[in-house]
Amino acid sequence: MSNTFYPLQFHPILKERIWGGEKLKTLFNKPITSKITGESWELSTVEGDVSVVKQGSFAGKSLSAVIEEFPNEILGTAVHAKFGKQFPLLFKFLDAREDLSIQVHPNDELAKKRHNSFGKTEMWYVMQADKDARIIVGFKENSSKEEYVENLENKTLLSLLDSVTVNVGDVFFLETGTVHAIGAGLVIAEIQQTSDITYRLYDFDRKDANGNTRELHVELALDAINYNKVETKKEYTTTIDQSNTMVDCPYFTTNFIPLKNKINVKKDGASFTVYMCVEGSFEIEFEGQKLSYKKGDTVLIPAALNEFGISGNASILEIYIS
Repeated sequence: MSNTFYPLQFHPILKERIWGGEKLKTLFNKPITSKITGESWELSTVEGDVSVVKQGSFAGKSLSAVIEEFPNEILGTAVHAKFGKQFPLLFKFLDAREDLSIQVHPNDELAKKRHNSFGKTEMWYVMQADKDARIIVGFKENSSKEEYVENLENKTLLSLLDSVTVNVGDVFFLETGTVHAIGAGLVIAEIQQTSDITYRLYDFDRKDANGNTRELHVELALDAINYNKVETKKEYTTTIDQSNTMVDCPYFTTNFIPLKNKINVKKDGASFTVYMCVEGSFEIEFEGQKLSYKKGDTVLIPAALNEFGISGNASILEIYIS
């Protein structure tokens, strides 16, 4: 590719998890070799797990190295001004063969104080759901620290928490402090702040292959939890060949594009854009070139590439920082 800036794809960073399965291979053809692969990190600058470019003139370079060299061109002028040379988001696909642990993420203030990290605001888009698959999101009714601790000690925590049956296309927005768990039988596209800080509250008393239970973070979580009932499900429109807003928050904007024809995109260079293909396939046309993407692909459009076309038959998540 002759031009300096072009759509970037990255090698997936695959994570074994006690609750993982094989759907990332069967659905998306990710190169997994384990029967308990729970996560494919598509785009990451988390320390120790930095994405590496797959193709083109930047092939073999880490995302961090490319940003270091071209911060405004990759991140965008506004994102660079706000975050410096940090890539502020983390993109994943998750396969939950079993229930994930019940957990919570701290806000920016608490995460900075305790871990020198961002907090972890996140959203989920349901890509595949087995019959009656569910998630846990927040409390059924407003609760309190005291009620929570009592139920945790009595192993009756689930009685306080809201469980929701989900379907393909459902979207949930989880602000920091929301107690949550992805249930068995779900494949999720996850967009979140760049953070790997999770406080595990309850893990159903299960043990790993060596007979060990996973660490819980009961004390750390007490000050991180929002004990009030919260609304997490997002309704959105599905107008064809347009960007339909799903989530618009200070950390990211996510739109849904039901693509049937061709749309021309013009950006102002303020932010990068990321596309996650959640169904079908599409092409990006730029400067006389074409690149193809399919379900399960994630692509980073550098901010400097501010005019391009998208065509195909696909459902796409479009993410940027506004």
